[in-house]
Amino acid sequence: MSARILRLDAVLDKTGLSRSLIYQLVSEGNFPAQIHLGARSVGWIEAEVDDWIDARITMSRKAVSGITPDRGIRSL
Repeated sequence: MSARILRLDAVLDKTGLSRSLIYQLVSEGNFPAQIHLGARSVGWIEAEVDDWIDARITMSRKAVSGITPDRGIRSL
């Protein structure tokens, strides 16, 4: 398997988040940690960022308007 490494600009573009929020979420343990590429450069594993995005989508879908995939609309 070949892992693709994303630099910060690509992570910002892919997630739509700001630089400061990315680093805040990393420090809170709520976003994949960056890996060190050199003395002054970092990157993120693309698959980990994609997994984070997928998890956010899943959480969002479960929280939206009481719709469940197997039963339709549930009473609130």
